[in-house]
Amino acid sequence: PPAPNTSPASRAHCAECLAEMQVMNKDIPDALLPYKEKLTPRFFEVREKVLDFVNNVVNPALPTWGAQRRELMKTVDHPTKCPEPPIVNELRAEAKARGIMNLFLPEVSRLSVLEYSPIAEILGMNGAANLAMNCSAPDTGNMEVIERFGTPEQKKQWLEPLLNGEIRSAFAMTEPGVASSDATNISTRIERDGDEYVINGHKWWISGAIRPECKVFVLLGRTSFSGPLHKQQSMILVPRDAPGVNILRPLAVFGEEHDHAEIIFDNVRVPKENMLLGEGRGFEIAQGRLGPGRIHHCMRSIGQAELALAAMVDRAHRRKAFGRVLAEKDGIRVSIAEARIEITKCRQLCYLAAVMADEMGFKAAQSYVAMIKVAAPRAALKIIDDAIQVHGAHGVSQDSALASMWTNMRTLRVADGPDAVHMMTIAKNEIAKGSHEIGRRVSGTNRNVEKYGKFSHVEGGALYIKGTPQSKL
Repeated sequence: PPAPNTSPASRAHCAECLAEMQVMNKDIPDALLPYKEKLTPRFFEVREKVLDFVNNVVNPALPTWGAQRRELMKTVDHPTKCPEPPIVNELRAEAKARGIMNLFLPEVSRLSVLEYSPIAEILGMNGAANLAMNCSAPDTGNMEVIERFGTPEQKKQWLEPLLNGEIRSAFAMTEPGVASSDATNISTRIERDGDEYVINGHKWWISGAIRPECKVFVLLGRTSFSGPLHKQQSMILVPRDAPGVNILRPLAVFGEEHDHAEIIFDNVRVPKENMLLGEGRGFEIAQGRLGPGRIHHCMRSIGQAELALAAMVDRAHRRKAFGRVLAEKDGIRVSIAEARIEITKCRQLCYLAAVMADEMGFKAAQSYVAMIKVAAPRAALKIIDDAIQVHGAHGVSQDSALASMWTNMRTLRVADGPDAVHMMTIAKNEIAKGSHEIGRRVSGTNRNVEKYGKFSHVEGGALYIKGTPQSKL
């Protein structure tokens, strides 16, 4: 996306450039060729519709979008309170008429996880289209939760307006007083009182909660503080305007305030019918919510990396230093080459995770999803950072989109679980496979340890002796 403070002409030019990139990729991308047999006619139909919508509807509307937003900003005291420009609803109506709203939901799109992945990449390159097609987080995950686990009444009250883009939502999980990357630490109380639940807790980094369109929270809290650890958490629907919901402040990302809220829930009462699936089912719901969303996040990250690479190449052609254009300098060429390699690797890993999810389920795909959740944002961040380096001071200014792209990508390495947590998942699954004779053979053994026996008295000494049964290690 173009930088927010650029002129309408610059924004339109940026949209034209993006359109050219997407038109060039209208045929099946090279990265999908290994999976060609898994792609249905529906995929090709939907992808063509999405590209046409992005190029011929969304991109031409960007100058109007920007102008309307600038006018709306004059009516509010803080940017996070700015309502959506009216043109967004016009674009949503057009997306709905074309049958490309809510493509993230398999029940709606009739696409596999693999088939939606390259579409998510396109939407990662065009945030306006992502919003117009109602495929933006955190609404996507919340809609998946209500679609899969909600009652007919919950779907009628909340899912229908969410699917229509009439309202938006937020996911209230993270808390400032505990390490929330370990969800068993979540301490918000959800206590039954007759026909109601009473909620008391302190949340922060609740993305999307301040925007005026947000009307409901999917909240993770505890209905029990005893019993099996993973059966104490529950999810419940909380209207944003419920008495006792107190939004304290917007939180700043690297010093700039964004639509991430810190919220106090003080004796908030909601009907017992707002409980999702039942008490103690929060972890079960969370696993269903996070798997698809993480793959979608990663494919959108790859889309952002493509934009950064395009910016790097463009700058290299247009800038001259020390007698030569940057494109002729070896260091710049290395950065460009590394970027293309990393994008290609991450895209394939994402497709592998998607295929595993489609064919074996998200539990079997857990390690692959964890791998891509680490690899894609990390690679995208490095590529954006290299692009900034090529741009120099311009790259960190308000005249370039790279600065906000870097901020958002760095944040994503914490959102939906920090890198370290996903690394633990990957390592735990590898270690659980146990020691193998092949590994020991490659590792090698100092035979003199066994020959002279000077370590037989040491606890764990058997670790050094070739042929020791696994049971004795």
